[in-house]
Amino acid sequence: MEAATAPYLAAALLLVAAGVAKSREPLSLVRALRAAGLRVRAPLLARWVRAIAAVEALLGLVAGLHPGRVVALGVALSYAGFTAFVLRALRSSSPLASCGCFGKTDTPPTPGHVVVTALLAVAALLVAVGRAAPLDVPLAVVSGVLAYCTYVALAILPLVWQRALR
Repeated sequence: MEAATAPYLAAALLLVAAGVAKSREPLSLVRALRAAGLRVRAPLLARWVRAIAAVEALLGLVAGLHPGRVVALGVALSYAGFTAFVLRALRSSSPLASCGCFGKTDTPPTPGHVVVTALLAVAALLVAVGRAAPLDVPLAVVSGVLAYCTYVALAILPLVWQRALR
């Protein structure tokens, strides 16, 4: 599915960015897991978060450089997991400030997160079951723009909106 390749590559780029951010600041995800109702111990989990974040970043890097079926399935499963976590966080009675995906920026989960992560999961699944187009420069540029717009929509706009309401 060539139409899904640009969002797939944007998803890969976001995996790299989020993985690097979480490996640098793992406690944000630990707090998010606790707020979502999962019982976790911070010291031990911080090490696991760093390891998982490194795998996340590596998956994104491999997905961007070699968009094959198996790697695309891994990306699809990652985004399906993110979607499930955001849904759980939204249903939780505890306030959730941020999961650390975008660093220290306070990005609370929104229904928009659910839509975006679900769409990225579908795009990756389409690449996994279809034909992954080879990486070319125009597609890479489009993917970079999509990744940046996704970051703005999920990390920046909620902050601007919150400040405007105050």
